[in-house]
Amino acid sequence: MSQSSPSTPATRLTALADRIDWFNDLVGRGAAWCTLAIVLLVAWNVTLRYLFRIGPVWMQELEWHLLSPIALIGMAYAMRYNEHVRVDMFYEKFGPSMRAWVDLAVAVTTLTVAVVIFELSFAQVEHAFTSLEGSTDPGGLPYRYLIKSFIPLGFALVALQAVGQGARSVVTIVAGDRCG
Repeated sequence: MSQSSPSTPATRLTALADRIDWFNDLVGRGAAWCTLAIVLLVAWNVTLRYLFRIGPVWMQELEWHLLSPIALIGMAYAMRYNEHVRVDMFYEKFGPSMRAWVDLAVAVTTLTVAVVIFELSFAQVEHAFTSLEGSTDPGGLPYRYLIKSFIPLGFALVALQAVGQGARSVVTIVAGDRCG
């Protein structure tokens, strides 16, 4: 029987944060492929419009349909790599413990906002699905309701990432309190 290291709250929180990071990495990389798709689509659409003077409505709508997963799923991916907006001129001057407290406050605030938006978006997404919402433009895409489902999905991923970042902050705070 192999001996494993004792499972402490800190190691459990770190493991949870690692699993959340892994999951958001996986989903974020999938959304990144939408970036390549949108670049190719825009290039093709511009070529058709300027060389052949045609521009199908569905292609223009597909551009912003692809933008939805990029933006909504990309939020959690950006948070995971600390690429989100932060006032670094103050944050960089803080020590590890103070940074952890700021990160924890941001994580709690982000979690709260993400949960509220997640819950509020359900009524709109449900209405879009039940009405099979599509484009109102002739020649537009018929599946707008599928795109609206990225709203709660994106904010669920943000909430999940906030939990992971909050967990890491708590571990840093507790470790700092033991050392100081």
